[in-house]
Amino acid sequence: MSRIGKLPVELPAGVTASLESGNVLKVKGPKGELSQAFSGDMEINIDGNVITVSRPSDKKQHKALHGLTRALIANMVKGVHEEFAKELEIIGVGYRAQLSGKKLVLNMGYSHPVEIEQPEGIKFEVPSQTAIIVKGIDKQQVGQVAANIRAVRSPEPYKGKGIRYKGEYVRRKEGKSGM
Repeated sequence: MSRIGKLPVELPAGVTASLESGNVLKVKGPKGELSQAFSGDMEINIDGNVITVSRPSDKKQHKALHGLTRALIANMVKGVHEEFAKELEIIGVGYRAQLSGKKLVLNMGYSHPVEIEQPEGIKFEVPSQTAIIVKGIDKQQVGQVAANIRAVRSPEPYKGKGIRYKGEYVRRKEGKSGM
């Protein structure tokens, strides 16, 4: 039995879930609504305020899908109840971020400022010029947008300048040594 897959997913107060044809699960909560189609092999049961996932056999593929399905459902429930957030920090002289309407404008030492549009379902917050917070109800989308922002100028190993996740460790290298 999958250790993750066998755990039930509790629905907090204010969150409702419904299963539609084609194994499509819809989860609605105070922050928004998410829906996702799951494999037809997995059996999803909604019993009151508890969602359980069971698999038909012990095949390798079914074992893998069991834990994955349960984890995705748990992320959907958590997302509509309390948003996901990724924090990024900017390190480097002259590097800064600002919010211009719905666009994130990054001055990262290029000849032009880099503008990033705010996708549907994602919110940007800039508490200071060197901090960015990406928020949303879809965990995968929040992580992808944060990775796209980080890719504008990922941290370099010599001085550590660039955009990094909060708390990320950047391995430093020694510079060129003179004889």
